[in-house]
Amino acid sequence: MLPQFDDTSIAFQYRTNKELKRAHFLFGSMASPTLTAIGMSLTKLAIDWKLPVKPLIKGTLFAQFCGGETMDEAAQTAEAIGKYGVDTILDYGVEGKDGEAEYDKAVPEFIKAIEYASKQPRIPFISIKITGFARFALLEKIHAGSSLSAPESDEWQRIVKRITQICEAAAKHNIKVLIDAEESWIQKPVDDLANLMMSTFNRTHVVVYNTFQHYCHSRLAYLKASVVTAQKEGYLLGAKLVRGAYMEKERKRAEAMGYPSPIQPNKEATDADYNQAVAFCMENINHLGLFIGTHNEHSCLLAAKAMQDAGMNPSSDKVYFSQLYGMSDNISFNLAHHGYKVAKYLPYGPVNDVIPYLLRRAQENTSVAGQTGRELSLIAKEVKRRGI
Repeated sequence: MLPQFDDTSIAFQYRTNKELKRAHFLFGSMASPTLTAIGMSLTKLAIDWKLPVKPLIKGTLFAQFCGGETMDEAAQTAEAIGKYGVDTILDYGVEGKDGEAEYDKAVPEFIKAIEYASKQPRIPFISIKITGFARFALLEKIHAGSSLSAPESDEWQRIVKRITQICEAAAKHNIKVLIDAEESWIQKPVDDLANLMMSTFNRTHVVVYNTFQHYCHSRLAYLKASVVTAQKEGYLLGAKLVRGAYMEKERKRAEAMGYPSPIQPNKEATDADYNQAVAFCMENINHLGLFIGTHNEHSCLLAAKAMQDAGMNPSSDKVYFSQLYGMSDNISFNLAHHGYKVAKYLPYGPVNDVIPYLLRRAQENTSVAGQTGRELSLIAKEVKRRGI
């Protein structure tokens, strides 16, 4: 039987009445673009002026969208949602710092996270961003196809070594690595790194996943080519499918620099490519691991039905569904309730350091058409059901 995404008693079973009322207040506030804009501006000002706003943020946005300030706190959150069959992706939510020393310092931190996750029963994934280990300008130069100087070639090899060390630790400890997508004008070296890691570590099972952002009109074709390449070279593709997160930035850059926009003409085109990507991956599921990262109910149902039609057990770890912590619980917990593999992206880190992430979540909920309204109506339904 396919899951139903409007069962709020399952969706919010892990939330206390107090937490549910907090969520109702937050999503109600985010339903107003004006109120959200004012709140974001005031938060930025308060941080710049070093005002004591940490307790306020920690008790609202942080509590809704983050797992804690430390790995131990994140593990407690993972345990709480794990009771309902939902796994966790450990996601260090702090923005990466620049400089070779900082990039080198990040490697043991991620290896420590991998080793920690391996001792937790409900944390099968970590996520990484290549820009946390590499200079943006170098990635941009490689993407453009420019020749590298000898020092730049050495710099690139150091990047390869960092990512290899992380993936090697993940393979050793049976943890999966999700390599996040980046801006389109640095994506090629990210793809190159992901392909190198997959060809090294995905020989018998999927350890490393590359991300395919389908708001870019070229990514469906690239996904199909990646499956062919993986089969030809004898490794399993890890395919994380998302719609994407840099749309406005991409359009503005293309317009300012006078090149054709890499972005789909509209949401319908993005949705069409995304759903085609899900169908294509299901047709080739024997050659890949599929990670469906979306808050779109229709896409999740398509995938669940494709699994059903193929006679796949819902609990097969060849297909994972994923949503952000604090959002789309109606999808995550109802899928898990029906036995599907689900993992929540769980950011963690010091409150002040993850504020950029929290502000993006607030902005996203305001700007994505229908997202906040859907969240709010479901929360309101559960508030009414509980009589609180």
